[in-house]
Amino acid sequence: MKVRLNKYLAECGIASRRGADEIIKSGIVKINGKVAAAMGLEVDTANDTVTVDGTVVKPVSAYTYVMLNKPKGCVTTASDQDRDRKTVYDYLDYPVRLFSIGRLDYDSEGLLLFTNDGDLAQKLTHPSREIPKTYVVKVEGDVPENDLALLRKGVELDGRKTKRAKIKLIGKEQDGKISRFEMVIYEGRNRQIRRMFESVGKNVVFLKRTAVGDLRLGGLGRGKSRYLKDYEINYLMQL
Repeated sequence: MKVRLNKYLAECGIASRRGADEIIKSGIVKINGKVAAAMGLEVDTANDTVTVDGTVVKPVSAYTYVMLNKPKGCVTTASDQDRDRKTVYDYLDYPVRLFSIGRLDYDSEGLLLFTNDGDLAQKLTHPSREIPKTYVVKVEGDVPENDLALLRKGVELDGRKTKRAKIKLIGKEQDGKISRFEMVIYEGRNRQIRRMFESVGKNVVFLKRTAVGDLRLGGLGRGKSRYLKDYEINYLMQL
C-alpha cells in the first residue's frame, strides 16, 4: 500500500501532516537511505524504510493524548538551539514521542494539547474548523467599547482581517490600572491576541488559554500535565 510521505509521518506520530511537510523540507527524512526533501513523495508501507534524523519510524499502534498547563517562559518547540530557552518538553515525561496541537508563545501560558495522532492534530489545527479557544487576557488601562467592537468584528493583521471574536470585561485589577477580559477566538495566528490589542494601542501583560472548545484546563497546576480522559478524547474526535 502506498501513502503520501507526510501522511505516513503523521501516522508515525512525528507531527501533523502540515508539520510533517516542514520536517520533510528540512532534509532529515530519508526513504531507503535517500533524502526525501520533495513534496508529494509516496511510501510503500510494506517495503520502504523511512527514517527521521537517522531513526527508523513506523506507524504507532496506540495513540496518546495529553494536556499541559504551559507556564510562561518556555517555547513550544522540541529545542531552542539559538537561544537555549526552556521548552514545553521540559515539562513532559511520557514513554512516547508527542507533538503539540497548536502553539502558545513564550510569554503566554495555559492549555496546550499533545498527541502522536497526526490525523487528529491535522483536523484540529485546520483553519476551516474554526474551533473556539478561550483566553484570560489582562491589558494595561481601559479599553473603550468602540475599540472592543473593532476587535470583535476583526482587525487587519498582515494584510488579512482576523475572524470574529468574543470579548467581555470580567474585572479590574491594581486599582483599575489593569483590565481583565475573557476572549474567544476562532483561529490561531502568530501572537494573534497580543497583536490585535496592539492594533488599538493596548498592551497585553498577561495571556492564558483556559479552554479549547469545551475542553477546559480546570485545576491543573502550572507546568503540570495529565492524560486526557476517554470522554475528552471522544469530544475532540467529534469536533
